[in-house]
Amino acid sequence: MRKIILSTESGADIPGDLAEKYDIQVVPMHIIMDGKDYLDGDLPVQEIYEYYGRTKKIPSTTSTNAHEYQEFFTKIRENFPDCIIVHIGYTSKASSSFQNAVIAVEEFEDIFLIDALNVTGGLAAIVLYAAELLEKEPHIDPEHLVEKIESIVPKSRLAFIPGSLEFLKAGGRVSNMASLIGTLLKIKPCIELKDGKLMSTKKYRGKMGGAAEKLLSDYLTHFNIDRKQLYFIYSVGLEDSIKQRMDELAKENGFHNIRWIQAGGMISTHSGAGGFGVAGLEQ
Repeated sequence: MRKIILSTESGADIPGDLAEKYDIQVVPMHIIMDGKDYLDGDLPVQEIYEYYGRTKKIPSTTSTNAHEYQEFFTKIRENFPDCIIVHIGYTSKASSSFQNAVIAVEEFEDIFLIDALNVTGGLAAIVLYAAELLEKEPHIDPEHLVEKIESIVPKSRLAFIPGSLEFLKAGGRVSNMASLIGTLLKIKPCIELKDGKLMSTKKYRGKMGGAAEKLLSDYLTHFNIDRKQLYFIYSVGLEDSIKQRMDELAKENGFHNIRWIQAGGMISTHSGAGGFGVAGLEQ
């Protein structure tokens, strides 16, 4: 029986221990800072915030290109000869990365591509669902596995509060005026994935601790999330007291497993320090 290997982009923010456990292969996206190209994962997130603190400039990001995908898939085949690759990609509505993967696989056989229409924890939830399914059913037919993954894509729900409106403004998510007013009034927008697109939905006022609690309450009220697993996403700088409170609330709401995921460079460049998010799969 041929081995099935899962792959995704660095924008999924898959924790390293889980990537290793499930042999999940991760291709890096890019962060551009001061004209220099860094691979996402090689650049410590803290350096992004320190750079902004010094220069008031926010790095830009670019997708994985087709040539990089060709090298990536080739390396997987070298490490896992005769394997079948199932690539679960970063939403095509916010990056050209998935389309570049489509171009790259024209030169390969037995590679399945799935547009997850999600990012960070929402993408990670889908990839880890696939990994757990594959662990339980290692001899599953590839086409059947792909069908199961595709059926879960619309059930992955992500909502997050960026740590900085300045970073959102730089990414084109809010205007200069909205950013200024939001900062003055201490308004924190909630960003959700709608049909694969990042959209500002609700607005919360006040400190991050209270906003995070309101976000989780609204999230669990609106979505019937499977209580087996919940993912919390944070960017560097989120207070430990907020993390502890979120853990308490998740347990009070019946979640059996809670996993914290640190936003990597790709996501942090758009959200700023101290952000908080939640992701899970609907029942």
